[in-house]
Amino acid sequence: MKILVKQENLAHALQTVSRAVSARATLPVLANVLIKTEDAGLKLTATNLEIGITSWVGGKVDAEGELTVPAKLLTDLVTSLSSQNVELEASAKDRTLKVTSGGSRASIKGIDAEEFPVVTTVGEAPTFTVESRALRDALGQVVFATAADETRPILTGVLTRLAESTLTLAAADNYRIAVRTLALGAAVPAETVVVVPGRSYAELVRILPDSDAPVEITITTNRSQILFHTAEVDLVSRLIEGQFPNYEPVVPRKDAWTARATIDRESFLGGTRRASIFARDSANIVKVEVGSSDGQGVAVSAHAADVGDNADELEANVEGTPTTIAFNARYLTDVLTNLGSDEAILELSGPLAPGVVRGVGNDDYVHVIMPVRTAS
Repeated sequence: MKILVKQENLAHALQTVSRAVSARATLPVLANVLIKTEDAGLKLTATNLEIGITSWVGGKVDAEGELTVPAKLLTDLVTSLSSQNVELEASAKDRTLKVTSGGSRASIKGIDAEEFPVVTTVGEAPTFTVESRALRDALGQVVFATAADETRPILTGVLTRLAESTLTLAAADNYRIAVRTLALGAAVPAETVVVVPGRSYAELVRILPDSDAPVEITITTNRSQILFHTAEVDLVSRLIEGQFPNYEPVVPRKDAWTARATIDRESFLGGTRRASIFARDSANIVKVEVGSSDGQGVAVSAHAADVGDNADELEANVEGTPTTIAFNARYLTDVLTNLGSDEAILELSGPLAPGVVRGVGNDDYVHVIMPVRTAS
């Protein structure tokens, strides 16, 4: 193998695929990146067996070939180079990659490409297509709500449902539910439901371009993997087997609230963050009082007996009966950070009923937070 590529493009591609490199590889080859000439360019692939990422770099190919080399070592080396062009030359005989750029020359020992796991690539017709920016924004509103506890693996994933012309993404742990819907450009032939690991979607958010470019999404016929394809990068992920909980009955109807507040999101987020500083010593509990000042306003407060207390009185448009509820500060902060709207709507139907957070003008997203019982 012998190919000449631009340093900037190679460094970017290596940084992208390296997100799939196993941090604690059980097999030495999983710490490597597969480098292969393909279609008058260079194809880079890395995998940890849960996800695989492939990226392409254009270049001048003088000889075909492939080899795997340590991903971190090659990435660090290429990133440090200042010259515009990098020449890669691999010898299958001695399994060595020679890297030449300007006056810099390096040799990296590798492992045969035959030992690298097979990573699924585009082959089947895509199940559906969606805009990159729209998918990235939608995933950012649900992925954080997946469970971190591996005791219930199904909750570490995101329910992904395709029905008619709608894509529904839902994530839940024992304390919150996030649901986002997206309109598809064309109707799907049949309803399809799979569960994608939250970690895989988190990596997809990081590598998707901030553009209206299409993302082709394919679910393999055996329902074991899902593939996301763009012009520059592929991400393939295993799917989680099992039945995702029926979350829909837990989400209150839009007209079920008895207290409703419309409030500036940044103000609400700031008040919650300040309260959370004191809540660290009180089980991370913050109280939210809707209708706190003459039936108007929202108060966010926290009290820790050995530390002190904090309260923010925030302007809001309040409807219904004044209600006080307690939440875990982190859950409230998470949704307000990722809401995607300038104004937040908080809907309550009692101090012990689930609270609902929506964005003004954003009817395709709903977030449910379970309340915390307090002594007072």
